[in-house]
Amino acid sequence: MDGKPGLRERKKQRTREAISGAAISLFLEHGFNKVSVAQVAEAAEVSKRTLFAYFPTKEDLVVHRLADHETELARVVRARVSGTDPLSAVREHFLKGLRERDPITGLNDLPPVRRLHRMILDAPSLVSRMERFKTVAERALAEALRETAGVPELTARLAAVQIAGVHWALAQDNADRMTSGESADERYAGAVADAEHAFTLLANGLGDLTSRR
Repeated sequence: MDGKPGLRERKKQRTREAISGAAISLFLEHGFNKVSVAQVAEAAEVSKRTLFAYFPTKEDLVVHRLADHETELARVVRARVSGTDPLSAVREHFLKGLRERDPITGLNDLPPVRRLHRMILDAPSLVSRMERFKTVAERALAEALRETAGVPELTARLAAVQIAGVHWALAQDNADRMTSGESADERYAGAVADAEHAFTLLANGLGDLTSRR
């Protein structure tokens, strides 16, 4: 009995991944706007009803691949080492991501990653959905700041918008360069310099995230 929920959950996860994988393959081959939900369901060998049970919208089929990153900044802030301020923790995490060519930093030139970025930019509904993704990230980060840094709600919200905005802008700049043909290795030094500059600018106003208003 105890093992059954785990097995069911793993089966659901496999189904979710299979549907998303089929969708991404079709979208990359034919274009997001040219592939119907029915075609995705057929490729994944599930009914449309099953597909919508896992992914309420067509856009969710793509954003699912990034779902773990929605609350990533919040997790970084919550998991930071004692004595480390939130902004420094986020800065170090982003620099680590650049070194490791983490796609969420935009500094990844693998063809599938480049194609996925271009596909998102070419579909207005996906661009809009990514804005919602960013909003969730901001809210989660604000909550983490309020709970772990002891700052008032307004301070936490304003700080989260700025931190997430900088993170987003840096990643977009890197991804745009990858899409235009620049390699990750060529871009790396510039990406680090831009990140250092951006986080220094933030630190001038956000370096003292204490309980003072």
